[in-house]
Amino acid sequence: MEMKKIKMLFFLLLSLGIIAGCNTTENNSDKIQVTTTIGMIADIVKNVGGDLVEVNGLMGPGVDPHLYKASQGDIAKLENADIIFYNGLNLEGKMNDIFVKMARTTPTYAVTEKIDKKYLLDDPENPDHIDPHLWFNVELWMSAVEVVRDAMIEQDPENKDDYTKNAEAYLKELADLHEYVKAQVATVPEESRVLVTAHDAFGYFGNAYGFEVMGLQGLSTDSEFGLKDIKHLVDVLENRNIKAVFIETSISDESIKALVEGAKKRDHQVSIGGELFSDAMGEPGTEEGTYIGMVKHNIDTIVSALK
Repeated sequence: MEMKKIKMLFFLLLSLGIIAGCNTTENNSDKIQVTTTIGMIADIVKNVGGDLVEVNGLMGPGVDPHLYKASQGDIAKLENADIIFYNGLNLEGKMNDIFVKMARTTPTYAVTEKIDKKYLLDDPENPDHIDPHLWFNVELWMSAVEVVRDAMIEQDPENKDDYTKNAEAYLKELADLHEYVKAQVATVPEESRVLVTAHDAFGYFGNAYGFEVMGLQGLSTDSEFGLKDIKHLVDVLENRNIKAVFIETSISDESIKALVEGAKKRDHQVSIGGELFSDAMGEPGTEEGTYIGMVKHNIDTIVSALK
């Protein structure tokens, strides 16, 4: 309670011009200020909140959330927020302490918090960790929409009907997206449904849509890859006659290029099948800058390369 009083006093003094020169975000006071981490969550809030919210996303295109450290500007966005949403499951691992502190004064929600544990995938390299990349199973990600909807209604009950209606419309779009992905996958021969990427972010995609998924690095880009990892994957590429591997927008392409070169030395030609969005979406204002557009780009790229 004491912290809330201090926070309220700060913003009162700021509005009166008594405090100046602080690194704060410029808010539209007519809208609920929402701060999110990854773009996929920001996109949910925009769809559910509509004109009632102003969304400040911390992690833009090409940003790796596993390694992300909050800047002073990010702290200001968090402190000025009416509501905060993050992924959880240790995706934003270097910000965990910040979310604990913010939750003392600001409603703070992990959008993965209500997902049944039976649907969660373990980290094969670390039994104590869960794979946080849930958004690659569109059906599972729909539960994150429900968390956002319920949180917005809890904090702003007067506009319950708007949040409910917006969420229903968005959930319908996601249900259609799920069917689109399944239909595209069906065009790829079963023996060719092998997805090789830089880090192991596509486990939920593989489980949901029938792909075998392999990554040079583990679930987190904190993990390292070495010659042993490259040799193992080159063996797989050669033995399974896999012709395409994929780079990711938020991770260096160094590891995948090393994989292609390793295969080439064995006279097995492997091409880079395209660039996938894994931990970040595309540029704002583009189709890939939305969750639906990102998923469609990924599946279209994968299918085009492997079919």
